[in-house]
Amino acid sequence: MDELDFSAKPAPRPEAVARATAQVAAQSPLYQPAVALEFFRSAGTIEDKPAGKPIFSESEKAGGLFSKNARMYLLLEGEIGLMIQNKFFGVVKPGHIFGELAVIAGLPRSATAMAKINCRVLSLDEKQFHTALEKKPEFALMLMSTMVQRLRESIAKLGTARPASAPAEHSDILDRKTLAGLRDALAAQEPAGFPAGKVIMSAGAVGAFMYVVLEGRVAISVGDSVVERVGPGGIFGEMALVDRSARAASATAETDCRLLAINRNDFINLVKAKPAFGASLLKSIAVRMQQLAQQLAQLQA
Repeated sequence: MDELDFSAKPAPRPEAVARATAQVAAQSPLYQPAVALEFFRSAGTIEDKPAGKPIFSESEKAGGLFSKNARMYLLLEGEIGLMIQNKFFGVVKPGHIFGELAVIAGLPRSATAMAKINCRVLSLDEKQFHTALEKKPEFALMLMSTMVQRLRESIAKLGTARPASAPAEHSDILDRKTLAGLRDALAAQEPAGFPAGKVIMSAGAVGAFMYVVLEGRVAISVGDSVVERVGPGGIFGEMALVDRSARAASATAETDCRLLAINRNDFINLVKAKPAFGASLLKSIAVRMQQLAQQLAQLQA
């Protein structure tokens, strides 16, 4: 690992790059380096990374007895090389974030990140990330925007293809404390009931609400294929509120359901006022990104 070569090599498999790209903040017009810098400065740790040394390694787990304490990074100086199976496929430039999904969602590393030259970074572990989010909750909205952009790209690639794997099951994205706080904040709003078979939202429609599942199960579909099922404590429909674009997927009640509907104004206010809610949304989007990348990989295999 100490002597990995960054010279030209055959490119790694596209599906592997798709999975790894989900763990590096895109250089998107929605991304604001100044907001990221302010966020990392509020609770982060400055680290120097010598050239040729890995910062984290492919398949490294974010949690557990034999894992390292995962950190996410903002590059201040230098250049970071990204590698899959010892093959170089991209770089991170100063002002950009990398490695965030291991902290946000506890996902294993999809690539190796290595300093190509001597680098300086600001880093955050999970505790520091939540501390920074308490101070700068608006960062969650910016990061959600870039992540949703990448998620929409993956959904477009998936198109009408039928996934090779069973749909993912999402429940308990919101823990009891966060869910209770959410219901208190929206106490004036009655949950909506949807009978089994009822279409809750349709792909291509304007998104006025996101939903929290209180009871029942909802199927999320892209084309004719169910790609995800959402149970109590799970959330869906947030993408349209983040970027104010059309729905990327459809949702249908598989069983009788009770849902808490949240409009965009309440959504923005909740993210700013309740950092735990913002963190839960980031985790939900991150997990979806990883799962869609895996489905794309299976289709391309």
